[in-house]
Amino acid sequence: MRTTEIFKVENTDAFKHQILVWAQQFDDVVWLDSNNYSQNYSNYDAILAVDAFTSIQTDFYDAFEKLNEYQTTVNDWIFGYLTYDLKNDIEALNSNNFDGLAFPDLYFFQPKKLFFFKGNQVEAQYLKGVKDEWKDDLRAIQNENTCHLGRSQKVSNNIKIKLRIHKDEYFDKINSMLASIHRGDIYEANFCQEFYAEDTLINPLDTYIKLNAISNPPFATFLKCNDKYLLSASPERYLKKKGDTIISQPIKGTAKRSENFKEDEQLKNDLLTDEKERSENIMIVDLVRNDLSKTAIKGSVKVEELCQIYTFDQVHQMISTVTSKVEEHTHPVDIIKSTFPMGSMTGAPKISAMKIIEDLEETKRGLYSGAVGYFSPTSDFDFNVVIRSILYNQTKKYVSYSVGGAITSKSKPLNEYEECLVKAKAMRTVLEH
Repeated sequence: MRTTEIFKVENTDAFKHQILVWAQQFDDVVWLDSNNYSQNYSNYDAILAVDAFTSIQTDFYDAFEKLNEYQTTVNDWIFGYLTYDLKNDIEALNSNNFDGLAFPDLYFFQPKKLFFFKGNQVEAQYLKGVKDEWKDDLRAIQNENTCHLGRSQKVSNNIKIKLRIHKDEYFDKINSMLASIHRGDIYEANFCQEFYAEDTLINPLDTYIKLNAISNPPFATFLKCNDKYLLSASPERYLKKKGDTIISQPIKGTAKRSENFKEDEQLKNDLLTDEKERSENIMIVDLVRNDLSKTAIKGSVKVEELCQIYTFDQVHQMISTVTSKVEEHTHPVDIIKSTFPMGSMTGAPKISAMKIIEDLEETKRGLYSGAVGYFSPTSDFDFNVVIRSILYNQTKKYVSYSVGGAITSKSKPLNEYEECLVKAKAMRTVLEH
């Protein structure tokens, strides 16, 4: 079904930049980059998928069933995204908040052209119908003029970021959520707020490159779906399947970095021993264990890492790793459906938390706090969590980024607000220069 060509590149970073510029000609683009972050469960350093041969786009209604059918029928690499609002397909929930971005609820495509990066080696996989194009493509990618073109389309725009929820209103909403926690309706919920700009033009690729350079995260994504873009510096894996093993790595717990080494180590240690952050993380680990158990072979759910501190360019994060084993006949889409949306972006108990989130938030989450990734022909998959991301609707000239945090009984509204600003820093810096 696909022909494979393997070649070496002298300068991987330069080639990555060139191939991203080249990819802009297509309507369907997914770029996934680990930024060489050292991690236990990595398959490739980066992947580029472009140019849809077939695709599926749908709203939430029966979305998982449609995806199940599409993935089974195509039986090839497919790349795409799941928005947070697919929760409405799984439970009797709804999403009625304001939506300035208008992304379809679910989108996947079968790419004609695929590039897998590992070290200085690139493996190109082309569908048979376009196999004769790969040499011309390689020449075009390595052409100096192509590279300059991508950066020359600068957009000078004085971007004015607005808040969907102002500070006092944010405090009121957090206090309302705390009242739900003290009543016993929920233990924890992830509350998010949107920052946005209207009537705004950005250069999506240039913006992504700057955002990625600031953060260098392990789950960076550039996604283009016609006139809609995701520019993501996500540090979080949602779910991965490799053979019969399922891996989930929820993040709960964030601390800022310091340029002073001693102070930075102290911030890291403070995060490790912070009771509130640990309890947040452990609650979500319990939720993930429960979600994975729905498809797991009995007794196979294990917590491999609990509350480990991982350091990124912008922040320290507390991450846990939960794994399980599944039977060979278990459909990959069913594994995702039984764990979606991810616990780190919802709360516990999950359904109650999602109802309260919907009532208190002002923006439909859409692709924010959803997932981007792929299914392989052998039914493996890997998906990130869409956080630390800029979303852009080019036609509507609407730019948006959202940030959130887990609210528990120990939460202090001012601390939560300040944590949001730490998480928003990279996106704001990139957009406002």
